[in-house]
Amino acid sequence: MLLALHRDHLAALAARDRLRTLAPRHGVDFSSNDYLALATAPRLRAAATAALERGVALGSGGSRLLRGNDPEHEALEAEGARFFGSAAALFFGSGYAANTALFAALPQPGDLLVYDSLVHASAHDGMRLGRAETVATPHNDADAVDSTIAAWRARGGTGTPWIAVESLYSMDGDRAPLADLAAVAERHGAMLVIDEAHATGVWGAHGRGLADTLDGRENVITLKTFGKALGCEGALVCCSRLVRDFLVARARPFIFSTAPAPLAAAVARAALAILADEPQRRQRLHALIAHAGARLGPLGATVTGTQVMPLLVGDDRAALDLAASVQRAGFDVRAIRPPTVPAGSARLRLSLTLHVGVAEIDSFAEAVAFATPGARR
Repeated sequence: MLLALHRDHLAALAARDRLRTLAPRHGVDFSSNDYLALATAPRLRAAATAALERGVALGSGGSRLLRGNDPEHEALEAEGARFFGSAAALFFGSGYAANTALFAALPQPGDLLVYDSLVHASAHDGMRLGRAETVATPHNDADAVDSTIAAWRARGGTGTPWIAVESLYSMDGDRAPLADLAAVAERHGAMLVIDEAHATGVWGAHGRGLADTLDGRENVITLKTFGKALGCEGALVCCSRLVRDFLVARARPFIFSTAPAPLAAAVARAALAILADEPQRRQRLHALIAHAGARLGPLGATVTGTQVMPLLVGDDRAALDLAASVQRAGFDVRAIRPPTVPAGSARLRLSLTLHVGVAEIDSFAEAVAFATPGARR
């Protein structure tokens, strides 16, 4: 029967409580990545309105290499490169598209791509499209990256090593040892690719990300996304002019995609201005992070010091039950289970944003404590 295998596959997922479904937004936000609450910020809304009034187009009408290249794209790339301190930048419609393009196009046959075991699915998909040898290393282990590249060289590897990491990991909330990784890259003549999706806007000077002191190096490529803390959409690859030119010439996700909306580029520029002008947003969020650590750490949440705090449960069913209990209390928090996270590490992913305050964090802690009677209060 037509699509019978697909139907059976969905049924099997449902039987294991693994079927993904869409659910409406409901409850106090402890789930989104809108860390600075810019998605609904009046200033960003006003920027969109002003852009429309000055004639910025809703759509691009084609790929950037055809007629889709708009002055708004180029203005964002120039301003983004200045803001983040890179020689050049290239705008993509999403961080997923950018990561796929990076890893599919840049590493060449004969190169080695060493990646952290917890890098995002988009990086994995790009690597599958690429032509370089790939090796995973244990999470946040710079020594393992170093020894992997050294062993490859000893076996006769003569190409370019590439190192792929995230600066802040979206499910564990921990940070990469970027200084150590940069030293490894320098030692081996490697390229270091850093996904700053969850750090952009929240960390670093003026919200430039945790890799802000590395941006601008010839052997460093960073991905700065707009769809999380910056409240809009799209992503900038910050890199050298050579890398930018190569992506324009060879990256299929860039070449064969309709260009992002010029309006999206205009709003992204406004988001960068907000980062520069309103440091109080980051300061407020950092204060909430400290408060949440004090309240939720005793209840089992991992105190990461960042806006992402996992509450590890372990068992899939137990994680779903805990999420359902907290949701009934009026809080939007989701259970994250394998294969998104490793087997046996099902969790609630607690995301802190400026959509909540101290009172909401305290109420959330009470709901978690009520749902987990064994937790210390």
